Amino acid sequence: MTTPTHRHRIGITRREILQVGYSGLLGLGLTSVARATAGQSPGSKSGPKSVILVFLTGAASQLETFDPKPDAPAEIRGEFASVATPVPGLRVCEHLPKLATLANTYSVVRTFAHKDNNHTAATHHLITGAHQPGVRFDKPLSRDDWPCYAAGVNYLRPRSDGVPTGVTLPTFLAEGPLVWPGQHGGFLGPRHDPWQINQDPNKADFKVDNLNPVAGLDVEQLKDRVALLDAVNGQRSALAGTIEGRRLTDQQKQAVSILMSGKVAKAFDINQEPAAVRDRYGRHMFGQSLLLARRLVEAGVSVIQANMGRVQNWDHHGNIFPSLKKMLPPLDQAVAALLGDLSASGLLDETMVVVMGEFGRTPKISNAGRDHWAPCFSGLFAGAGVRGGQVIGKSDKVSAYPLTTPYSPDDLGATVYSVLGVNHETELRDRLDRPVQLNRGQVIRPLFTGAPG
Repeated sequence: MTTPTHRHRIGITRREILQVGYSGLLGLGLTSVARATAGQSPGSKSGPKSVILVFLTGAASQLETFDPKPDAPAEIRGEFASVATPVPGLRVCEHLPKLATLANTYSVVRTFAHKDNNHTAATHHLITGAHQPGVRFDKPLSRDDWPCYAAGVNYLRPRSDGVPTGVTLPTFLAEGPLVWPGQHGGFLGPRHDPWQINQDPNKADFKVDNLNPVAGLDVEQLKDRVALLDAVNGQRSALAGTIEGRRLTDQQKQAVSILMSGKVAKAFDINQEPAAVRDRYGRHMFGQSLLLARRLVEAGVSVIQANMGRVQNWDHHGNIFPSLKKMLPPLDQAVAALLGDLSASGLLDETMVVVMGEFGRTPKISNAGRDHWAPCFSGLFAGAGVRGGQVIGKSDKVSAYPLTTPYSPDDLGATVYSVLGVNHETELRDRLDRPVQLNRGQVIRPLFTGAPG
């Protein structure tokens, strides 16, 4: 299980980036702003620039979302009806009416499959794109984990423009002492961790503190004081020579760059959005989180993971239909608003949106719920070259197994990296200096070609 010390180390990263204001950075012995780094900045490349992973934590049922079986027996079909969409062969749950009307905007892959029927292993697999042997039900977050997508992108495409490569919101996946694996930079180290936001953007007092310099201190003054600190820190060779010292320096460079940029602080000021826009997304955690995700895309963030639910909110072993009646409408409203906004602004060409959980649910209802089911589940994809209006893959008559090509979370990872211009086959070194491949999947080509999958 995760020890208090280990969790404290994770918290240090968040504080250094998110919760340390200018005066706090002085106390940490702040060093110079990061210079230009090797590799092209994601913000300067042509083509897709961002990915939003709408992660249905706990695993939503494929039968109650994007792969209903209206002709199946009641114990398979469930209580909900399905509705037609403009796309032939695509019906979705009746509680997703807004997404039903937008079906020409996205593609649904109905044949995701893997072998991890527990939350921690499956979550690690999905949000890193890598299967890691030995990840058990009680396996906590570890620096031996595979890096999440934001970390992999940041390692291979570092940036120095004051915008983080990745942001995860609005909750960290933890249940008591158990912290879900795969949520940070893993063996790549804390310098590549995404930002972690642990606040509900729908709350009236939502804010991310200390993204701006303290009152009365402008950016030019900040630059002057950074230069002074450079001179002081130049004498601290002993600190800089330690591993921990180098880690603090990396975090401090990023924090200063962020403070001097101002782009991200503006993105987090969600109150600048017109009331009508906020209402369209929905005045709930789902809606305001995806509105914030859109604003972070506009600021240039490459990977946003929006955890839609608290750890296991979609984990409906019982009471599934009353629960989904409450949860599906906010999801429908929020994702539809996000796709609509990105499409209207032209940002959908640059942004891939993915909506899925870590696995599916059992075809047969048991004890008024559905249990874990990794052999077949669905995902929604839109933007960044994805051809809308497609159903990719076909499941059997009860959505238990794929009848056509199955796709794994590894393939999801290859697709995410490919969209962002990163070679997913790049060789890395783990903490024991062993050669490892970033991702071993294959890009889901039918998403982009329209060929049968």
